[in-house]
Amino acid sequence: MERSTNFTEEDYLRVRRKLDFLIPPLCSAVYCTQYLDKTALNYASIMGFPVTGQGYNVVALSFYIGFLIWVFPTMYISQKTRLGKYLGVNVVLWGIIMMLHAIPRSFGPFFVMRLILGMLESCVAPILILIISMFYKKNEQALRIAWFYMMNGMSAIIGGFLAYGVSYTNDPRIPSYKIIYLLLGSLAIIVGIAVLLWMPDSPAHARLLTREERIAAIERIRDDQGGTENKKLKKEQLFEALTDLRTWLIVLSTLLTNIPNGGLANFSNIIVKSFGYTTKQTLILSTPAGAIGIITTLLVGWYSDRKGERMLPIVYILIPTLVGAAMLVGLNDSGKKGALLFATIIIGTYGSSLSQIYAYNASNTSGHTKKVTINAMTMATFCVANIVGTETFQPKDAPDYLPGKISILVLLSAECFLCLFMRWYNLHLNKKKRKGMEELKRANGWTDADVEREKQRHAFIDMTDKQNPYFVYTA
Repeated sequence: MERSTNFTEEDYLRVRRKLDFLIPPLCSAVYCTQYLDKTALNYASIMGFPVTGQGYNVVALSFYIGFLIWVFPTMYISQKTRLGKYLGVNVVLWGIIMMLHAIPRSFGPFFVMRLILGMLESCVAPILILIISMFYKKNEQALRIAWFYMMNGMSAIIGGFLAYGVSYTNDPRIPSYKIIYLLLGSLAIIVGIAVLLWMPDSPAHARLLTREERIAAIERIRDDQGGTENKKLKKEQLFEALTDLRTWLIVLSTLLTNIPNGGLANFSNIIVKSFGYTTKQTLILSTPAGAIGIITTLLVGWYSDRKGERMLPIVYILIPTLVGAAMLVGLNDSGKKGALLFATIIIGTYGSSLSQIYAYNASNTSGHTKKVTINAMTMATFCVANIVGTETFQPKDAPDYLPGKISILVLLSAECFLCLFMRWYNLHLNKKKRKGMEELKRANGWTDADVEREKQRHAFIDMTDKQNPYFVYTA
């Protein structure tokens, strides 16, 4: 496919503005809804939720079991279908499951519904990453991913104030936690319908764009060498994903950053309440951490695109988390409520590391099947990490949960060193690609113009980043 010369930079900017008007807001609404629904249990835990102790732990981790069971099937199903439509159906279905949480009062039904909820939500992040990588250039992806990922922080604020308001209900026939589930389920159904109506599946199926603008949307991402959507499952790309060292480095990085998440997502309110705050105070005091999450995610996304870096920003945002974790360990049993609360607020900066891992995958993987596989592996690892993380906060360690707090300190310290290695490795691979390109030029007698022509010819071939000699990794 030859490069079209009919489009100017102004044409490309106009197309991007139209895309920005629809895609990031829809992605943000989905991600906000997902995070609220996943963490509703955290609010319910101090609002009369009928399952406690080890049973609560098992209900909490059942979400991640469902996620893990279904993340690979759901991604390969999504490859065969229209991404936006498939996503929308899943959002509507999990909204219904959320509302059904208001019915049971025993362990079994809650376990099953959390399991199904995890299955339905497992498609979200991989599909959103694919959509962003199809519509946006590499130096635009991290910020757009940050725009939807910051909804984790926004959800913490919305959820905290919503739960605080609901906590004033006194009707014994309908406990507060049931109202939370009914409200959040209704919201998910509305968002799912919006996604079904308006989320574009690919540049070729973007109804918000004219025919010429669709061509421009494809042309503007040509130089990234990212390939195009492909409905065929390619076994060689699947094999490459499984044998690529970079895949397993991402798996390890996701593991190290999300074991802490598994504990904090389900126990942060319980920890804060253990400092001596009331239930209502605890719900309100959970909101500053959300604001911190929003600010750090946006800053990291902006810096990542501006500097062309993916790993260094993770190191930077882990520093406040490590300080907070050290304070929680060092001040354990000190009774210093203010200092301990401050530690729980700043510890949340680690959360935006996952947005960088998403951006790393989007910018550093080519070949549609390979992208789908690595995104699914990332989310499967996210599940395993959260299951393990949930179990690092054992009932026998309550209310201090000291082993869980120490695990945060150790794992995220290791993540800092891993990020530096991953950065070096990508730069090393780019150096090898430059050497290979020089050898190709000499062997074929190519001029720079010949190289550029070949580069344009490869742009929309469904090749992997290893197969494509013109693909450049982002550090």
